[in-house]
Amino acid sequence: MVRARSGKARRRLAALAAAAALSVGVLATGTAGASEVHRPAAAPAAHTAAVPKAVPKHAVTGYWQNFDNGATVQKLKDVDDAYDIIAVSFADATGRPGAVDFHLDPAVGYGSVDDFKADIKAKQAAGKSVVLSIGGEKGAVSVNDDASAKNFADSVGKLMDAYGFNGVDIDLENGLNATYMTQALKALHAAHGDVVVTMAPQTVDMQSPQNEYFKTALGIKDFLTVVNMQYYNSGSMNGCDGKVYAQGSVDFLTSLACIQLEGGLDPSQVGIGVPASSRAAGSGYVSPDVVNAALDCLTKGSNCGSFKPAKTYPGLRGAMTWSTNWDAAGGNAFAKSVGGHVHGLG
Repeated sequence: MVRARSGKARRRLAALAAAAALSVGVLATGTAGASEVHRPAAAPAAHTAAVPKAVPKHAVTGYWQNFDNGATVQKLKDVDDAYDIIAVSFADATGRPGAVDFHLDPAVGYGSVDDFKADIKAKQAAGKSVVLSIGGEKGAVSVNDDASAKNFADSVGKLMDAYGFNGVDIDLENGLNATYMTQALKALHAAHGDVVVTMAPQTVDMQSPQNEYFKTALGIKDFLTVVNMQYYNSGSMNGCDGKVYAQGSVDFLTSLACIQLEGGLDPSQVGIGVPASSRAAGSGYVSPDVVNAALDCLTKGSNCGSFKPAKTYPGLRGAMTWSTNWDAAGGNAFAKSVGGHVHGLG
């Protein structure tokens, strides 16, 4: 998946120039792939997130861009109300193996970190979950031994405490070690029992329960919230019936979801991830009508293409999009159509 971020170097310079204007209380870094920037760290606060009610039975996830790449620039308060889980994109690697950090990009318009935290609390008061996404296309976070697993869990936990995030999204697109990522997420769950954990693997990562991403999802099945696989920037893939399906179709969405549904995940842990517009990804965009048809096929057995699953999965969690910003640039078509459809699944 390509989540292009134009002007990265320009934004880094802007971030350095504007750092003094932001009230920063934790170590922070810029957007994914940028060099590390050190800032004084305050003592970690207690975890004070205004935890919303449980994630809805059928939920819509959207990624919020902490950078400006040509999509509509938003503050969190501007994100459409249809989004039940908002993934703040992205945290970044630091100089310590496995550890991550977060820094607001001045391009998104916040005058202070406190204003950002207030928006998180407001979304939570409205029943939404706000999680911190780790990785992205350019994010290189490596968790591959005991020390890096501890660093990951500790650093994510501190960011949850400092900002009030409800949890974490795993969007690592440059490799993942199931043994140690599972270890890290279990440690995070032990420290934050109400943690919301979402994942956004690429299609190739979920072709078999033996793949590292799939093994991680199964390893944390007792507290995993949802896997919103990216059904885009993929090319053709095998469906659960052994046939090859091309991206951009109802069959692609349903036959690949079937692999996860029959491979050990609960239907409540499976979501369909798509781009909000053709500009949001290199390939694989489908209209909201196609997403809604796939949801109907999987949950009710209606509106299927040539592939029809052997059974229905009425508990399917829902759908995800990259990104709320690209959705806003298109008049929030995804939120209005797919959001309404997901929430109407019953």
